[in-house]
Amino acid sequence: MTPIAPPPGQSAPWRYWLPLPPRLGLPLGQISPDFALWDVTYRRTVRLANWRGKQPVVLAFCRLLTEVAYSPQRYASLVALNQAYEQFRNAGAEVLAIGNQPQRQTQAVIDDLGLTLPMLCDPTGAIFRAYHTGQALGAPLPAQFVLDAQGRLRYCHLFSLLHSDPRPAALLATLNKL
Repeated sequence: MTPIAPPPGQSAPWRYWLPLPPRLGLPLGQISPDFALWDVTYRRTVRLANWRGKQPVVLAFCRLLTEVAYSPQRYASLVALNQAYEQFRNAGAEVLAIGNQPQRQTQAVIDDLGLTLPMLCDPTGAIFRAYHTGQALGAPLPAQFVLDAQGRLRYCHLFSLLHSDPRPAALLATLNKL
């Protein structure tokens, strides 16, 4: 069954999850789980399967915290992806950022950081769980995935205190190898 997010303007209550480390629960080469989420940036529902057979996709799962001020320094990897968004598009790929906050709070992140890339909201965490990103302190952990044009997982970077999020150049290099 495909996880579907609540309609725009509605959000399921956030449930605090037990701590869970990230794990590579999806083998490389496997077709990634489909989903449909609301794109707050462009006000539309985005279904991952719509890119299958057409172009590669980079999924950037973002841990967004509303209790703190949004700043380029706090969300450096998200800002870097946004700055490189046209490079990804020119390479024939789409970038989909996925946040864990409801629509209104996701819109605040978009506005505060000046984001132009599609920012999807997954306030229930269903898609974070489907991709095994892990969770801590009541929120999912960040992760990045590169899917080829057929929707197969070709690259995965899970949260680690030892290894920061990959730079856009590393994700672009992975795309160039597809």
